[in-house]
Amino acid sequence: MSKFVPITVAAKALGVSASTLRRWEAAGKLVPVRTEGGQRRYDLAAMHPERYHGTPTPRRTAAYARVSSHDQRADLERQQQVLELYCASQGWPFEIIADLGSGMNYHKKGLKRLLGEILDGNIGRLVLVHQDRLLRFGAELVFAICQAKQVEVVIINQGEDRSFEEELASDVLEIVTVFSARLYGSRSRKNQKLIDGVKAAVRDAK
Repeated sequence: MSKFVPITVAAKALGVSASTLRRWEAAGKLVPVRTEGGQRRYDLAAMHPERYHGTPTPRRTAAYARVSSHDQRADLERQQQVLELYCASQGWPFEIIADLGSGMNYHKKGLKRLLGEILDGNIGRLVLVHQDRLLRFGAELVFAICQAKQVEVVIINQGEDRSFEEELASDVLEIVTVFSARLYGSRSRKNQKLIDGVKAAVRDAK
């Protein structure tokens, strides 16, 4: 007797993501039935993972580079060169994903693409120049996802990246700006006084 299940259950049964099933549907590879409400339903009894997976596609190496602002483009190019040389020296076919945005921004185009590729099982190795090139806070969560998806993480330079001290100060200022705006309002004098104080402290620390 057939048992029809929603897309999340079908994806788990086949060992893929729900987005992969949607792509398979668009390509006519695995087309579900639809309920009256338009929701996808898959015949669990008729699904055979080997039929859809076929010969496994080799997972790629992704090298990720990031800087916070346009005036750091030279550093972005430096990161890319380091990643290219390292991956080439290891004999890894690779692609570079580059982002321009704060280490506090979780919505960068390149980062979202990278996470999507990891979750879809297309990435087998992630290479970074420094850990904080991925995210200023929260990189450990991404690494946990990598571990769950059996993605090797390679960090070329494990030491402190002193060339990014100004960027760290900028990220700290961004945190203070956001939270002070929530506490006092974005246009309040108290908010501006706090931000000006942080800016002065950052300048004095350089």
